[in-house]
Amino acid sequence: MEHFVVSARKYRPQTFKDVVGQQAITNTLLNAIENNHLAQALLFTGPRGVGKTSCARILAKMINSDGSESGDEDYAFNIFELDAASNNSVDDIRSLTDQVRIPPQVGKYKVYIIDEVHMLSQAAFNAFLKTLEEPPKHCIFILATTEKHKIIPTILSRCQIFDFKRITVKDAKEYLKYIAKEQGITAEDDALHIIAQKADGAMRDALSIFDRVVSFSGKNLTRQAVTENLNVLDYETYFTSTDLILENKIPELLIQFNETLSKGFDGHHYIAGLASHFRDLLVCKNPSTIELLEVGEQTKAKYLEQSKKASQDFLLQGIDLANSCDLKYKTSRNQRLLVELCLMQLASITFDGEKKNSKHYIIPPSYFKKVGITPIPVSKPDKVGNPNINSPTEIGNKNTIRTSEAKTPIQAKNTPPKIVLNKSKRVSSGLSLSSIRAKKEHVLKQIDVVVDEENLPREPFSQDELIPVWNSFIDRLREEGKMNLASILGIDTPKLKGTTIYLEFPNSTNKVEVERQQFDLMQFLRKSLNNYDISLNIIINEEIQKKFAYTPDEKYEKLKGINPNIELLRSLFDLDI
Repeated sequence: MEHFVVSARKYRPQTFKDVVGQQAITNTLLNAIENNHLAQALLFTGPRGVGKTSCARILAKMINSDGSESGDEDYAFNIFELDAASNNSVDDIRSLTDQVRIPPQVGKYKVYIIDEVHMLSQAAFNAFLKTLEEPPKHCIFILATTEKHKIIPTILSRCQIFDFKRITVKDAKEYLKYIAKEQGITAEDDALHIIAQKADGAMRDALSIFDRVVSFSGKNLTRQAVTENLNVLDYETYFTSTDLILENKIPELLIQFNETLSKGFDGHHYIAGLASHFRDLLVCKNPSTIELLEVGEQTKAKYLEQSKKASQDFLLQGIDLANSCDLKYKTSRNQRLLVELCLMQLASITFDGEKKNSKHYIIPPSYFKKVGITPIPVSKPDKVGNPNINSPTEIGNKNTIRTSEAKTPIQAKNTPPKIVLNKSKRVSSGLSLSSIRAKKEHVLKQIDVVVDEENLPREPFSQDELIPVWNSFIDRLREEGKMNLASILGIDTPKLKGTTIYLEFPNSTNKVEVERQQFDLMQFLRKSLNNYDISLNIIINEEIQKKFAYTPDEKYEKLKGINPNIELLRSLFDLDI
């Protein structure tokens, strides 16, 4: 049996051209070597599986190469790799600094690659500082880490930093396509795309997943085999769900969700994927954003087709509902019900039901025919000062005609008839017509009421006359159950200056409460005292509040005045105040 080598090792890049998705960094390093402009301390940082260690090894090999060597020539004597995860003590770093002093036996440079450098202890970092700042001319340090924030700033300032980015889905898919071709494997474009998405930007993870799926499905790699092996929800699930939502088929939608759960998928994963599916459909709405859709060509055609069925408003509202469900999922006690409720809400966005049926009214037109009401045309006033409505006194019983007793309504000139229901037919309704009529008469009365402000009574009155009227209003408030306002008005005795009544309250809350109810108060005082020039002025005086806030000594003296035996009790038990 031939020894199997995993793809991550078998296809590890040997030159900068083989590195996937890091063209900016590889070009920079190539130019630095060609122009002899390479720093002696380099820091490679970025997520796992993006090529940091591979680039460090390629760079270490190229530094000592002058172009005359064979392709498989080894520089193992000049390249030293140190795993800082297991060699993170001060003694390990001191041993390394001692080796640095010895010049290389072959080639020009000694290259030290320290992987996972963030695992070094604080003391090890400090021991490494001086050597890193002023290394010998024959030494180059390449540090690699996935967590740059854990490295002390003094180390970062001594290194030339290269930030490796995540590998895009497109680049990962193209590299997997190349490997599948090298191994003689037939792979669908969508299958490779799902593997690249599952890898989440790490090429090493993508190659590991590729090996696993090939072991499962053999030489023919299909989308269905990949989704089954990786236990991911297929695009078809979300396409079907969206179709059911757009067609308002709630029962079928809940059954499909139940089938998804029975396959072992989590409801949280399902609803998060549905939100991403709505996002992808929204991206397809505009030709300029289609490039943001990271799917295969066949799947992209399906997205474009379904995006035509869904409106932009529906997609925005759907994303909002699905995202809200996603956020509440972990804290929910009944997670399945939460997702099902979200699905029902989604399927109800475009549901019209009877809302657009214009035949349904709160009060149907046939109702007015049953109760015997003749509609009255309403006309706008001829002029601003000459409305086509007479005073309420002119609308009397002589102009009122029951529609059940007369076929033709008789009305006086320019006098609108009064609407009267047939008393023989009592029809119950949610809207009281009698209350509507009463409100209308009240409005008509207010139109013709003209207040002559110049001839209002202004009889003089004194402080002694004000106090009984004031107290009677407080008693009236108590009878009506308005205890709060009654107690506030009793805080201070009103003081009269001219026709202005002055009140002092301890805080603004009391002032606001009185000002809110002052209309009834002023009406009562003006009518009772027969003077319509009365006004109210409220002042906030915090000193009033202080006389209610007793100190412990004041409380004790007050209690002692009520019962002198308290002093005896205090002295007997030696109590403190």
